[in-house]
Amino acid sequence: TRKNYSHPPGAEPGPLRQLLEFPSDDLELLLQERECATIEPPKHAALWSVRYQRYSTTQTPHNSERQREKQKGLVKQTFELDEATIDRQDEQDDSKRHSVSLDDTPRGSWASSIFDLKNSTPDALLPSVLERTAAEDMDRRNAENRQQGRHADLLGLYPAPDEDEAIERCAIPEVPKEHSGQRIMVKCLSLKFEIEIEPIFGTLALYDVREKKKISEDFHFDLNSDQMKSLLRPHSPHVAISTLARSAIFSITYPSPDIFLVIKLEKVLQQGDIGECCEPYMVMKESDSTKHKEKLEKLRAQAEQMCTRLGRFRMPFAWTAIHLLNIVSSVGGLDRSDSDSDTERKGTWNERKKKGFERMSVGEDMCNFTNFRPATLTVTNFFKQEGDRLSDEDLYKFLADMRRPSSVLRRLRPVTAQLKIDISPAPEAPHYCLSPELLHVKPYPDPRVRPTKEVLEFPARYVYTPHTTYRNLLYVYPQSVNFSSRQGSVRNIAVKVQFMAGEDPSQAMPVIFGKSSCAEFYKEAYTQVIYHNKSPEFYEEVKMKIPANLTDNHHLLFTFYHISCQTKQNTPLETPVGYTWIPLMQHGRLRTGSFSLPVSVDKPPPSYSVLTPDVQLPGMKWVDNHKGVFNVEVKAASSVHTQDPHLDKFFTLVYVLEEYSFPYRLKDVIITEANVEAELKASMAALKGALLDTCVRFLHQLMSKLILLIVHPPVIAGQIVNLGRAAFEAMALLVNQIHKNLEGNQDHHGRNNLLSSYIHYCFHLPTTEPCIPLPPSVGLASYDLPIQYATLSRATARPTSLLLSRSKSISNSNPDLASTPATPDEEVQRIIGSKLLHEELALQWVVSTSTVREASLQQAWFFFQLMVKSMSHHLFLSSRLDMPRRQRFPDRFVDDIAALVCAISADIASRYHKDVELVERLNSSLAFFLNDLLSLLDRGFVFNLVRSYYKQVHLHTAQNPNSLTALRMDFIRIVCSHEHYVTLNLPCATLSPPASPSPSTSSTTSQSSAFSCHVQDQGVVSMFELSVPFRQQHFLSGLLLAELSLILEPDGEGVFFLHKKAISALHSLLCSHDADPRYTDPQVRSHIAQLYLPLIPIVMETLGQLYDFTDPSPQRVRHASVLVDDNDPDNGTISQSVAMAIAGSPLPHSKANHFTLPSVAGRQCSTLSAECSRTLLVCFLWVLKNADAGLLERWISDLSVPQINRLLDLLHLCLSCFEYKGKKALQRINSLTFKKSQDMKARLEEAILGTIGARQEMVRRCRERSPYGGQENVRWRKNVTHWRQNADRVDKTKAEVEQESVVDGNLATEAALIALDTLEVIVKTVVMSELKESVLVGVLRVLLHSMAGNQSALFLQHCFSTQRALVYKFPEMLFEEDTELCADLCLRLLRHCSSSVSSIRSHASSSLYLLMRQNFEIGNNFARVKMQVTMSLSSLVGTSMKFNEEHLRRSLKTILTYAEDDLELRDSPFPEQVQDLVFNLHMILTDTVKMKEHQQDPEMLIDLMYRIAKGYQNSPDLRLTWLQNMAGKHSERGNHAEAAHCLVHSAALVAEYLSMLEDCRYLPIGCVSFQSISSNVLEESAVSDDILSPEEEGICSGKYFSESGLVGLLEQAAASFNMAAMYEAINEVYKILCPIHEANRDFKKLASVHGKLQDAFNKVYNQRMFGTYFRVGLYGCRFGDLDEQEFVYKEPSITKLAEISHRLEEFYSERFGDDVVVIIKDSNPVDKNKLDPNKAYLQITYVEPFFDTYELKERITYFDKNYNLRTFMYCTPFTLDGRAHGDLHEQYKRKTILTTSHAFPYIKTRINVIHKEEIVLMPMEVAIEDMQKKTQELAFATHQDPADPKMLQMVLQGCVGTTVNQGPLEVAQVFLSEIPEDPKLFRHHNKLRLCFKDFSKRCEDALRKNKSLIGPDQKEYHRELERNYTKLREALFPLINRKIPQLYRPLPLPTTPTQR
Repeated sequence: TRKNYSHPPGAEPGPLRQLLEFPSDDLELLLQERECATIEPPKHAALWSVRYQRYSTTQTPHNSERQREKQKGLVKQTFELDEATIDRQDEQDDSKRHSVSLDDTPRGSWASSIFDLKNSTPDALLPSVLERTAAEDMDRRNAENRQQGRHADLLGLYPAPDEDEAIERCAIPEVPKEHSGQRIMVKCLSLKFEIEIEPIFGTLALYDVREKKKISEDFHFDLNSDQMKSLLRPHSPHVAISTLARSAIFSITYPSPDIFLVIKLEKVLQQGDIGECCEPYMVMKESDSTKHKEKLEKLRAQAEQMCTRLGRFRMPFAWTAIHLLNIVSSVGGLDRSDSDSDTERKGTWNERKKKGFERMSVGEDMCNFTNFRPATLTVTNFFKQEGDRLSDEDLYKFLADMRRPSSVLRRLRPVTAQLKIDISPAPEAPHYCLSPELLHVKPYPDPRVRPTKEVLEFPARYVYTPHTTYRNLLYVYPQSVNFSSRQGSVRNIAVKVQFMAGEDPSQAMPVIFGKSSCAEFYKEAYTQVIYHNKSPEFYEEVKMKIPANLTDNHHLLFTFYHISCQTKQNTPLETPVGYTWIPLMQHGRLRTGSFSLPVSVDKPPPSYSVLTPDVQLPGMKWVDNHKGVFNVEVKAASSVHTQDPHLDKFFTLVYVLEEYSFPYRLKDVIITEANVEAELKASMAALKGALLDTCVRFLHQLMSKLILLIVHPPVIAGQIVNLGRAAFEAMALLVNQIHKNLEGNQDHHGRNNLLSSYIHYCFHLPTTEPCIPLPPSVGLASYDLPIQYATLSRATARPTSLLLSRSKSISNSNPDLASTPATPDEEVQRIIGSKLLHEELALQWVVSTSTVREASLQQAWFFFQLMVKSMSHHLFLSSRLDMPRRQRFPDRFVDDIAALVCAISADIASRYHKDVELVERLNSSLAFFLNDLLSLLDRGFVFNLVRSYYKQVHLHTAQNPNSLTALRMDFIRIVCSHEHYVTLNLPCATLSPPASPSPSTSSTTSQSSAFSCHVQDQGVVSMFELSVPFRQQHFLSGLLLAELSLILEPDGEGVFFLHKKAISALHSLLCSHDADPRYTDPQVRSHIAQLYLPLIPIVMETLGQLYDFTDPSPQRVRHASVLVDDNDPDNGTISQSVAMAIAGSPLPHSKANHFTLPSVAGRQCSTLSAECSRTLLVCFLWVLKNADAGLLERWISDLSVPQINRLLDLLHLCLSCFEYKGKKALQRINSLTFKKSQDMKARLEEAILGTIGARQEMVRRCRERSPYGGQENVRWRKNVTHWRQNADRVDKTKAEVEQESVVDGNLATEAALIALDTLEVIVKTVVMSELKESVLVGVLRVLLHSMAGNQSALFLQHCFSTQRALVYKFPEMLFEEDTELCADLCLRLLRHCSSSVSSIRSHASSSLYLLMRQNFEIGNNFARVKMQVTMSLSSLVGTSMKFNEEHLRRSLKTILTYAEDDLELRDSPFPEQVQDLVFNLHMILTDTVKMKEHQQDPEMLIDLMYRIAKGYQNSPDLRLTWLQNMAGKHSERGNHAEAAHCLVHSAALVAEYLSMLEDCRYLPIGCVSFQSISSNVLEESAVSDDILSPEEEGICSGKYFSESGLVGLLEQAAASFNMAAMYEAINEVYKILCPIHEANRDFKKLASVHGKLQDAFNKVYNQRMFGTYFRVGLYGCRFGDLDEQEFVYKEPSITKLAEISHRLEEFYSERFGDDVVVIIKDSNPVDKNKLDPNKAYLQITYVEPFFDTYELKERITYFDKNYNLRTFMYCTPFTLDGRAHGDLHEQYKRKTILTTSHAFPYIKTRINVIHKEEIVLMPMEVAIEDMQKKTQELAFATHQDPADPKMLQMVLQGCVGTTVNQGPLEVAQVFLSEIPEDPKLFRHHNKLRLCFKDFSKRCEDALRKNKSLIGPDQKEYHRELERNYTKLREALFPLINRKIPQLYRPLPLPTTPTQR
């Protein structure tokens, strides 16, 4: 089905050539020398590995590390955003200077303006701006400029693909190496006793108390002085340097809190038991020398004598132990100083540590031996050894006891000594190290230096690591001997151990390692001697290095001696008293374990060594009647002897076959030719019974043997025996078992690291013979390469006769059937081809059944990799790499592979919902296999395999289609990660047949190289679609894109994690192209981009689902031309309304999209996450960037207008998506914090849908362990973990932020430039066709949008060039169509004219100038641009405080300069008009400067804006602009009520204009309609007809002056009222809105309005707080025109007097200086003459809204009392003699009532006071007010609901409590005790009396209420209150009842007091 790939003729060897062909080095075989740790050459094979996929992502991931490396050289882009922050710092310092110079000339004087402008300098003029050039030339020039300095790889700037998704990532396994645990280094520094009389020897070893196991071999050290050593010189004349080691490296695989370092000391054997020999050390001190001098001399002499005689025997002396946990953790509370003090560290003891032990149940996690602080210990206490307690069992008891606080040991008398040792973590590669075999470990610079020894570990539990070095050590532990029944003098017993090669004494081999300060190897070793003990225990360890090939004669010989210590005549030193032995080999197995042996009294007879001592030999005498009296343990540490019966049997049988040594005696059978086949098969089947630990250790040998049996079936008795199936089964089960049991040791594809490293490094095809190196000879026997496979070191020569017969083999359909060859030809054929492993594996796998099949499926990856490596070796070794791919392998094998792939695909399809984990593994293994096959087989064949997979794994079993899709995604992603992916996709082939028969002509017409083919236009469409030709031609990319488009189907079940999978796969591929050095040539890139063209329409389709990056979030309004800097406190956000005003959209922000994205109006809510959308968009941009521009152009020209609009929307979205965020933003956010939440979402989804893959689980599990296999090892991992943590840690270093912002800036620039290129292409196509209008508007919108964002200077230059070209080509679009575009453009240009970057200014001002010029040329007047520019500047000035008038002034000057230099128009009125406009703008600028001054003074600033707005009373557009500006300022400061009023005023202004235009029934009639909202609105009606004729061009042309504009303003006002909690006002706003909606029959809007009303009315009952008001008087000439002004300030609710006075004082102090500002503390009238003229005085008083009685009838609710306020009141207490406070009868009060010029809330927060009146209250009136207030409080507390007893009691206490000062009683006594003389006071007197009556009644009510509320505990308190009340009432009674007769005279009936 595949077309053969023919090269187009004349393909020159250019960069495109490599896209066509596979390179010759696609496959290489590397012979890798195995790293050898030691200097001496090892005994093992070299390593083989196949290398291909150099460029593929499987091994070189795109990780952030690599990205960062590549990003190092980026050029920093200039962004105004970053520049601005720098500028602002300087500016603040300059601001003071500015203000002075500008005040010299009066504001707004024309002269000053011109003067300033004339003197400023312009920016550089752009050279060709004024030339008229043809549009084509302009475009060409712009295009060339745009291509300069572009960043070649876009994706290098984008964050690297997510590692979690990188399923194709496949780490190279670690090179197999010997196991080592955590390593610690122990250095023995010194050992000193109180007395020095004899040499002392030490050993160190580690013991694990919990496991009751010795976990290291012994390390022997000798710290004796030379004098002491000399005593033993005769016994060891040659001292090997290896025995002088004093430091050891211990390895600990399983750290636990139970590990002790045990130190044992020995000394030379002497007469007397251990206790006697220790005595001197315990009692004598060298320092008391006088006392003990003679005794010491005697002891020394004795010791010298003993050394001479018994120097080679030792006796136990003392021991101690160090608990390692105390060293490693600080639990033991050790201070780690190198203290020599005995007090601190007494061995493992001292009381301080007792505390440590009690809380010692520490988990394993505490024990980390790799990074602890090194410690130097001084061990001072040793325990003396006890002769009867020397065994390991006893030692464990002691150690366990040591950990108890009340240790028995502590009561013993210690041997005092000082042993200093250093314990530290071992360095990475220590120098001068010897391995346990005494080989030199690299680095070993100088062999004469004292070495450090590596101590062999005996791990506490199994360690699963294969052997990779040769090791063959034997350890013998004599444990005890019992000679109690033996007659004769046998008391001081020593055991001599020898390793014998035969029975002659001379055959003792020198293989026993020496201990310390002696020779390296000995022929014998002696145990310690225990004095006078007939049944001693030993703790000796004898270490031997045994030969590799042992025979039946090798054995261990033990000889027992009695040592006589006394020097008597004719008693020999040693007398032999017994013999026993252990034969080492039996039935081909090494004998190890524990033995209890009988001991013979006589020398053993000849040829004893083949028997065991258990055999009763005739004529031999045995100790204790042939009982086992000697216990000994033998252990081996060997990579030769497996010590496992199953493995041993298998290896032995293979060995028998190889050596052909029949018959062979095994334990239970004799192996002959007849039964060997059955035995071998049985032994293979039995392998599964072997210990896993051992199988793993011998994994490499085991595998090699099994493979050998498959490849070279043995010939037995002339017959070929087929063991293929048995070996395959054994292999499958073994691999599966390793896998199951070693879960933790897998990569994220579930491959066991041991197995993968075996395949990668150790596996190779077995050759016929290990022979001398020959070149691969042609056609001879299979590959004669010198590859030794690691046989078990038994390589004795084979009989040559076997050579021929061994290589005979046959592979028939029945693998187990051997057949005899027929013809001589075939014979030769067969001899040449042994079986080929890959063929055999494929065959066995296809025919396997049941458990074996299941096992092989579980571990499919293993067999696939084995096949692939075998195929590669085969090709390499048989020199077939140069053959055509189709002929490389036989058809039979190829069919087997096809069958296998088919079967496995079927398994995936049928089992995917049952065995999720298995299927995921299987799926990725299959994909990797096919990926590998692409390098080995014919690609068409492999593509067919992919097809067959797809057929099986398709949606036909749609039970859970998502997980099938996920599997297919993973599969295709892995296959696509091939290093020649691009070539495989035939990027250069044409989709349609060539145009003419002669291809050469067609190639000349094309634009690119001679052979990029000319694509016909009907073909163009199919290149951009997933058409059949596309998918046939570009097979893999077609599959990938098809999957992507399926997953992105809007109505599909596209689950989040699938989106992420598909997009990430695409992203990762494109990244690999970008990073690939082969594809740097742009022409090559465009061919690669052809593989992805359909992505463009796919993304266009998903436009509705993408995340909306343009969303105007409240934090940062998308369209605001104002750069809002978030950390400036005084302008957090721009109100939406202003933002929209500026963005040019008359609707409230919720509908903003109608204006910015015309065709995406009904955008659905996004279904793709932000992260996915961003990645998808970057891929989309990549295709646009790299695709051939000509192709794109032809494609776009065929699109319909809606499609082009979609494309424009996409570009619009891209611009928003990649916009530069600025350094500040980068410091704050971290990409990962966002990603985390997204990932959680994905995980949740996966979990719910049950599609969560086992693989992802694995990945997660592996993450926790060592994440990424070998090759990049630690460096890479660090960085991964560093990123992961970053999610939680947001502070980055300065350099990081700097670098990130550089990268971000480059990405933003590149993305924007790609969009710009595409816009240019679109414009080009539009020029050709007729439908241009609608599209052009879209293009311009996108351009404007790009100018609005934060862009780099580089981009803006190109952007302006494009904009100029666009305006030049289509002027009518701006000047005749929609106003909005012109307004927007003016605003953007002006904004950039005030940029701080000069190059941006030059471009912006030239664009602005050309805009005016064009407007002028069209109609000889540029009113429109003039108006728009003026308005834009006003809004810019009003809202942006970052605005820099200096910069803008330069731009204005530049524009003037252009006008002066423009020769063509010099004589027209144009230059004059320009000048006019520029001066106008300059005026506005001057206002700005003023505003700048007041930037810190919000009230002043708003006043100024208010004044500017008032100045534009005659120019509604500008007034509206300034009202909008004010609204923005208010919103920023949170003054929502004021903002709302600005909007209401704006609406009123618009209404006024609309009603002049036409009389419309449902529209408001000008301002009058708005009165109900605010009485201030009427001032908007000041504009009369004579000033304003609506018909004039350019007046009221803004989009707000329309019905929809009015609606928009009112909607915003309602929103602001809502934020201000003024819900009642919302109703008034909607009363104006509803008729409009009703008239338009817009029921949707009406529904929403009523919904909002309902919400508002419901909220009315919430607790609300409106403003607090203060009167502020300013006095002093410092205040300029504010001197002696009084204002009422409105402050936020609950503002305290202290707060506002502090704020103002601080503000003015900063402005005038600290000592200038004075706060007047009282509220009395200020006398101007008494003030210091040089100071500034502030008087601040709290005022309350004041209402006349009639007003209170209207103002009922809380809102009524806080809205439309114009009068305020404050009170000042005074006495006639000037004090503020006096006694009751002299206390007066002044009430001051202020009236303001406008009602609050208004469009500003402070309003002038225009009227002031005062009322003075006499003392009695003051009393009346007080009493009324008290009574009111009482009434309120009594009737409160729910009742509040606390409050009630407080008020009561104040009223009736013990007569308080100035309390009610006193008031009554002062004013009511007698009738006043002055009749004027009669009424007051009476009123007060009545107040008291009322008061008394209220007290009674309150008491009654209190009684009902209190509990029993308050009864007494209540009685007290009642008693007080009674007293009060009695005191008041006479006063209340005395009436003034004069007042009551006129009434006919006397009223009784009760009827009041």
